[in-house]
Amino acid sequence: MSTLQIELNEKYLKQQEERESNARSYPRRIPIAIEEAEGIFVKDANGKTYIDCLAGAGTLALGHNHPVVIEAIEKVLHDKRPLHTLDLTTPVKEEFVSEVFDSLPAELAQKAKIQFCGPTGGDAIEAAIKLVKTATGRSTILSFQGGYHGATHGTMALSGNLGPKQHVQGLMPDVHFMPYPYAYRCPFGVGGDETHRISAQYIENLLNDPESGILKPAAMILEVVQGEGGSIPAPVEWLREIRRITKEHDIPLIIDEVQTGIGRTGELFAFQHADIIPDVVVLSKAIGGSLPLSVVIYDRELDQWGPGAHIGTFRGNQMAMAAGTATLKYIKENNLSQHAAELGEKLMLELSVFQNEITEIGDVRGRGLMVGAEIVDSRIPAGLKGTYKANPELASRIQRECFNRGLILEVGGRHGSVVRFLPPLIITENQLDEVISIFKDAVRAAL
Repeated sequence: MSTLQIELNEKYLKQQEERESNARSYPRRIPIAIEEAEGIFVKDANGKTYIDCLAGAGTLALGHNHPVVIEAIEKVLHDKRPLHTLDLTTPVKEEFVSEVFDSLPAELAQKAKIQFCGPTGGDAIEAAIKLVKTATGRSTILSFQGGYHGATHGTMALSGNLGPKQHVQGLMPDVHFMPYPYAYRCPFGVGGDETHRISAQYIENLLNDPESGILKPAAMILEVVQGEGGSIPAPVEWLREIRRITKEHDIPLIIDEVQTGIGRTGELFAFQHADIIPDVVVLSKAIGGSLPLSVVIYDRELDQWGPGAHIGTFRGNQMAMAAGTATLKYIKENNLSQHAAELGEKLMLELSVFQNEITEIGDVRGRGLMVGAEIVDSRIPAGLKGTYKANPELASRIQRECFNRGLILEVGGRHGSVVRFLPPLIITENQLDEVISIFKDAVRAAL
């Protein structure tokens, strides 16, 4: 490695620090200037290669520069297709919509409408909220503690994380937070299966109570697996109960599949684990095949808004639609959802066995290739149900040790104490073994 390479890498990082906003986030924990990327690997300007288990926060279902994605993009360019069409339709767009609808459960597809949004998941969540408020004539939204739905003014109001809210006044009103079934840190202090049972009972009682103080909601929004909240999967029994309750109370159910969708959790859509049909599904990240795209899919009975009710210049990203179509086809043809389920099970098993050796791993959880290891301080006496205090400092050290060994992981969850695994769905078993090995070495070095 030449001195020039080292200086070049440092130069890029220094320039970024000097010129980019103080709001930048990932570079603070992952100090890398990426020069090349292929599959599950990225290479920095120094020539050092890393395994990417962040994958664009779940965006890169097929990893970096997958051949079917590159082919789809090149075909759009070669055929002189339009690149930008607002919401005017094209053959590329119609093929994408057909592929998406063909991928949905038949019960949803038969009555579905689709809204193309600006390129971020946050914009699609904003659209979903406007949709249900327009259709119901109500204003209240029920969200969940630990949930994350975006960083816009409206979506921040729906998210549990308090940090970003402290300096932003006047967020969207009439949002009420319900207890999510987080068994390890049970909001009711009981843990186990009782967590999700009490959560569902609490919500049903609230909706039945004329003195609850909460007006009938326009919608309830939730993640089947809370991502930024710490890779927390909702039990399927709880999801079925929530669907029953919302149906009985005529409350539209919005499922945020921005991070969980397109095979990530071991099903094409995470809500399929519980065999439920939501009223609204929000998709972004992987749906664009690595390019910016977001959509809202919803029951046509909710289609009560008028022309221009939700707009955005970049709703017509043709390359993203072509890449998204190719990605969906590839995932289905190669059964990558099942692959994610199998490797996710292996990853959680390996981490659970390692947990027996390392008491600082308080909990291992997830679904498919969306897995988290919660890092705790076992030196301090355990609290309710044997749960130890979160240890964000150790989680950060583990992340740094992984990075130094060529493995990119992110931290999240309460206090930033959960080490999260989000590899591309194409990761092989041998590559996963290498990830596990590096992680174990990093944990031992960090202690």
